[in-house]
Amino acid sequence: MKFSEHLFSLRTNSGLTQEAVADGAKLSLRAYQNYERGLREPKLTALIGLADFYDLTLDELVCRKR
Repeated sequence: MKFSEHLFSLRTNSGLTQEAVADGAKLSLRAYQNYERGLREPKLTALIGLADFYDLTLDELVCRKR
């Protein structure tokens, strides 16, 4: 699964809006929308904010498996 698809899945399965996730992860709405659409890759600070928001490890957030 692509990172953008995973973000979309996390958000919709949680019943959240893009605005709620962006606010909770301390991101601009536009930045979050670009990540979810696959138009941009987030910087480390954004990844940490998203991982904290969803209570996931960075590996879980980016779909990394060993």
